[in-house]
Amino acid sequence: MPVKEGACLQADSHMAAPSPDHRPVWKHVQNVGDECADEDTIDADTITAVAFSPSGAYLAAGDKSGRVWIHAEKSSKEFDHVHQYEYYTHFQSHKHDIDYLKSQDIEEKINMIRWCPNTHGSQMLLTTNDKTIKLWKLYQHFVHSITNLNRDGRDGVLRIPVLSHVDTVPACTLKNAFTDAHAYHINSISLNSDHETFISSDDLRINMWHLSVPNVSFNIIDIKPENMEELTEVVTSAQFHPVSCNQLIFSSSRGVIRLMDMRCKALLTSPDVVFESEADLQDRSFFSEIVSSISDATFTRDGRFIVSRDYLTSKIWDVRVPVRPLHVVATHDYIKPRLSDVYENDCIFDKFEVAVAGNRFITGSYNSEAIIYDWDAHLTHRIRPPKPTSL
Repeated sequence: MPVKEGACLQADSHMAAPSPDHRPVWKHVQNVGDECADEDTIDADTITAVAFSPSGAYLAAGDKSGRVWIHAEKSSKEFDHVHQYEYYTHFQSHKHDIDYLKSQDIEEKINMIRWCPNTHGSQMLLTTNDKTIKLWKLYQHFVHSITNLNRDGRDGVLRIPVLSHVDTVPACTLKNAFTDAHAYHINSISLNSDHETFISSDDLRINMWHLSVPNVSFNIIDIKPENMEELTEVVTSAQFHPVSCNQLIFSSSRGVIRLMDMRCKALLTSPDVVFESEADLQDRSFFSEIVSSISDATFTRDGRFIVSRDYLTSKIWDVRVPVRPLHVVATHDYIKPRLSDVYENDCIFDKFEVAVAGNRFITGSYNSEAIIYDWDAHLTHRIRPPKPTSL
């Protein structure tokens, strides 16, 4: 693998045959990247964003150095249902920059990757760092060679040059760069179901873009107060509805999810639906507001449910029942007695994402542990990749 040491990425796990008690058994399948020990990890090679293409044929991974690594699915003759990926290509998406007005460094770290639908045989994907969003085109480049040239005319014969196909190599081209619209760090991007527009969010604003118009954006949500001392929450994530192109949700650091309808007005100020669970007064403590901050929220494919993730739990919401979550899944209860310790070392501010597939979702925890929850069967599976073996 061309990924340097330290860029270890667990591609996926698959569900093996059910156990005798009819519970599905998950097992680790593949490491995409070089297996490496923690002490040899290079900071620049740390994976910061991962995304599958809509068809599952490609897997993109972004790292701290601003590179995007593309892995393509390979056919497995041994197990047809197991998806294996191999290196395809990579490119430098973002580079280190400086905000001269604020005298701040802009890291090249990739914050998020989002694939666009396949168009004319080419793959399109959006990548973003803290300030700039870029649209890339991934395609097959045909390498040709010209033969039968008239370099030596002594024989008196006029030859017609022949263009022959030599090889096909993957190539990436920058299509558009969306800049100068966010005063704060971009935390999420989401493609609309119309496949023409997308939104980007920072701590206080959400902007809407058109994929073909990089120099114009529309501010649709702004929670910045006139007096910053009155600020009570920030935006943590935003996502379009997977079916209705006029609806979107955004989560906040107060543990609230708001469903907005863009048909109401140009600048959205009041939500249509608010998803918020009442806090238990008995469990309330100094850390309650911190751990209730939602780091990620996403729709299911049909848009009927929302899965959110905070520091200690994952919640499943029914869009039609916003007063309370359907399920609350504990991710790492063993940290509850040690909240003061994780507060001292700032680990309490760590962010975890969540991904949904069918009636299951997967999210992360510490010690390289992944948590898979099936809310129909009410089953929780915890999996870990095997430790790399030293040669």
